Amino acid sequence: MGERARILVVDDDEGIRKVLAAILETEGYSVDTAKNGGEAIKKSNTKFYNLALIDFRLPDMDGTKLLTRMRGTTPKMRKIIITGYPTLQNALEALNRGADAYIMKPFDIDKVLATIKEQLKEQREEKQYSQEKVKEFIETRVKELDEEKTVTHRGSR
Repeated sequence: MGERARILVVDDDEGIRKVLAAILETEGYSVDTAKNGGEAIKKSNTKFYNLALIDFRLPDMDGTKLLTRMRGTTPKMRKIIITGYPTLQNALEALNRGADAYIMKPFDIDKVLATIKEQLKEQREEKQYSQEKVKEFIETRVKELDEEKTVTHRGSR
């Protein structure tokens, strides 16, 4: 399957961080944790993560602010908000600020794992699509340059 996906779990509850990390590692993921938004930003500035599970309420900032701040660290990282305070307003705010999914606590671990797999699949598809677009651009540009060279060569005779 290739390299293991890297996941960052951001939650101020140590128990949740430990349980999620243990489950995700059992599933074959490489997992790192952060207890607040500042630590998550610092880690995502120095390491690559495919996906982050972000608690909505953190001691130093709310999860939606963290979503916005993390966008600049790893733009293609998938971000899932997890919350024990589900409201329509929270869900809409999270999605409008860049969350790719929204999961409520207490969570069903099967749903969490399915959501992670779905998000990683979408990430792989986006990467493949981007690579295809770059390839098409390069092929088109090479043809344009060849044509320009031919036209320039004819014009200099």
